[in-house]
Amino acid sequence: MGLFGFFGNSLKDKARKALDRVRDAVRGVTDLDATVEGTTITLSGTAESMEAKTRAMDVFCQHVGDANVINTIRVKEEARPAASAPPVTEAPREAPEVTEVRIHVVVAGDTLGAIAQKYYGKASAYMKIFEANRDILDNPDLIKVGQKLRIPE
Repeated sequence: MGLFGFFGNSLKDKARKALDRVRDAVRGVTDLDATVEGTTITLSGTAESMEAKTRAMDVFCQHVGDANVINTIRVKEEARPAASAPPVTEAPREAPEVTEVRIHVVVAGDTLGAIAQKYYGKASAYMKIFEANRDILDNPDLIKVGQKLRIPE
């Protein structure tokens, strides 16, 4: 049986099978889900640690091939010891402002430097984009046409 016979013919079938594999292989990830839109898969859920989040992404990507996967798995914050809790007399802090996530779809000829120049006005800010997309990028010099990159503020 060929690769497509095993996974099914659609990207949704591949994503469903990959989710099953992640659930079997990775501990510490809950509420795992994948949303397929065109050729892009958004992986979501909650992880106990950054290692679990990364492992889930690695296992998932092994099973969906060249699909563009965006990892939005949230890492739980570690509980603080009671001694580091703020005093009761402290005024409540305002919630941080929620900003919209900007997405840039890579086209032929794009580099992280050129993308940084477009969004930040300086090509040297490319590492900011690279760090925000470590879940899908291993090397700042290797981006692929069609990838959807998060552009942090």
